Amino acid sequence: MDQHLGQRLRQQFDQLTPHEQKVATFILDHFDDVAVYSAAEIARLTGVSKATVSRLFRRLGFASFSEVRQHARELRYHGVPLVTDESALGSGLERFQRHFERERDNLHQMLAAIDADTFDALIEALDQAPEVLVIGYRNGYPPALHLRQQLIQIRPNVRLAPLPGQSLGEELAGVPSGTLAIVMGFRRRTHGFSNLVEQLATSGVDTLLIGDPTLAAAGVSPTWQLECPLDSVSAFDSYTSVMSLINLLANALLHRRLGDGRARIDAISGVYSDLDELA
Repeated sequence: MDQHLGQRLRQQFDQLTPHEQKVATFILDHFDDVAVYSAAEIARLTGVSKATVSRLFRRLGFASFSEVRQHARELRYHGVPLVTDESALGSGLERFQRHFERERDNLHQMLAAIDADTFDALIEALDQAPEVLVIGYRNGYPPALHLRQQLIQIRPNVRLAPLPGQSLGEELAGVPSGTLAIVMGFRRRTHGFSNLVEQLATSGVDTLLIGDPTLAAAGVSPTWQLECPLDSVSAFDSYTSVMSLINLLANALLHRRLGDGRARIDAISGVYSDLDELA
């Protein structure tokens, strides 16, 4: 993604006129609201002319203010937490209803896109793989950590990578044949994400990629791909669909290997007791 509006403003701030600097400072202090305000409102709130606002945006490479607003919406699509509608959350009980409806729609879209036969084949691979490697960076790390915690209760040899403060090279060198890699790929992914998926493929590793709709632009071809909408009523992404998918995967695996799974859960509970780890 090219430099966004805030980056352009900071880079050119010293070259702006005093009036343009007033507008730039206002935008940097209210960046979330760029998609909400009009050019006239920004001019009024900063005490400059509308022409000054328009001139600033042209200097920054935007043909019109509508292009600036579209730019802000695209930033939100790529994962930048921006408030694009001040009234989106609602108030009182309405906010809970809006939140519920958005969460429901995300879950519906996620589940409706899963082919049952493909899902069964994935669970079989998750059962049969000698090792499962779960990979997650940034906002993909908490779901990766949770998925590993669920799977390790059902089957052995489930690793998490990268470990805190570590890199992936050590984890991917000499990955055992037959390993199943589960990669979390949510928006605002790190540089090299596509290279990671390609590296796994060239290593002969089957890969499940769990991500959001922006994966379509990533140009990757994993063995399996499951898409989780992250839309919310306002700025921050919702990971409800992701956690629900993790729950579905773990339960499906447990029921596939119910005897071994129950025995492992019992054994883990016994160790908890021996170590007096849990209340």
